Amino acid sequence: MMSKPCGANNSVLIVGAGPVGLSLACLLADAGIPSRVLDVKPLAALADPAEDGREIALTQRSIAILQRLGAWQELAPEEKSPLRRARVFNGRQTASLLFEAGDAALGTLVSNDALRRVAHAGALRRSALIALQGEACVTAMALDGMAATVSLADGRRLQGPLLVAADSRFSTLRRLAGIPCELLDFGRSVQLARIAHQRPHQDQALECFHHGHTMAWLPLGSRSPCLSSLVLTLPADLAETLRGWEDSRWLDWVQTHAQDRLGNLRLAGPRHQYPLVASYARRFAALRFALVGDAAVGMHPVTAHGYNFGLYGAERLAEALRREGVAEPAAALERYADGHRRETRLIYQGTNAVVRLFTAEAMPARLLRRGVLDIAQHLPPLKQLITARLTERAGFIGAQPLKKPRSRSL
Repeated sequence: MMSKPCGANNSVLIVGAGPVGLSLACLLADAGIPSRVLDVKPLAALADPAEDGREIALTQRSIAILQRLGAWQELAPEEKSPLRRARVFNGRQTASLLFEAGDAALGTLVSNDALRRVAHAGALRRSALIALQGEACVTAMALDGMAATVSLADGRRLQGPLLVAADSRFSTLRRLAGIPCELLDFGRSVQLARIAHQRPHQDQALECFHHGHTMAWLPLGSRSPCLSSLVLTLPADLAETLRGWEDSRWLDWVQTHAQDRLGNLRLAGPRHQYPLVASYARRFAALRFALVGDAAVGMHPVTAHGYNFGLYGAERLAEALRREGVAEPAAALERYADGHRRETRLIYQGTNAVVRLFTAEAMPARLLRRGVLDIAQHLPPLKQLITARLTERAGFIGAQPLKKPRSRSL
């Protein structure tokens, strides 16, 4: 006999207590909508997340959302590093493509663990409407016209009017819901480390497309004018080789390939490595079910859109549910899915095309990317368009206007 669901109420069920899942819970709470957030990690790990090497480039639109949530104010000054310029190099060319936004910053760099910490703190401040549950492993789910139900590994079953998956680009819930996903494995890995360097970065990021690998230097100016986060993209086999090297040998390799752009280098933190895989769900919503964050769109990090897209989607979904209600969420889910797809699809495809172009080693690709940089450098409207997309300054306050949904299935 099937056990009766426990915790059956009007709380939205959110699986995944990362910064997007917790931010969604806070946005819902501010709209008066209760939620229950489930995660496989223990509650202690959620409250004090480990450093993972990831620095997130926040757009002005994302910062505005975090300010409304009170999360931005929780970050210490040394955790917010301005990104004022970005310079792109192709191979050993000394010429570069420069992006800047006048007196304003392109964005602000904040570590992923700091964003996790303040999102968790925000959920605790809203504990009247947000229930956090750690060590909760979802093993099954059921969706019908009345409710969404999840089964946990410990035998409990939870029920709510809506289930939201915020459980990574390899989402278990997305698979359980039967939603296909485009997975693009680049055959590469990303190595991350904080590096102290001789020359000041002047709050400028460097994106260096070398032959066989890519080096991105992200300035951590709030901590030091001579400290950056290195994002090193390598073929998977070379990454595994370098991963096994001791720190001094690894740093020598980085120093050799850095082309002396920042002077002498010193390792200033642990090294991290992650596989490089992009993902895009065929659908962002189904019957009483939605995907947010990387479960919906998992971006290549080169354009820094990943977390920002997750936050935009959480804001859009919360606003749609505030307008339409959660008891019968079909219209709200369609609004969210349509809007989030319009906002993300072309940039996802364009980012992947850029990555393919700038990592291909054939001579035609090398010549083409040199031409692309030259054209962009000498075509101000194109540079302005790219800069506007990076900063997300124009018209970013609040969710975009929601159109009346078309009558079709999710």
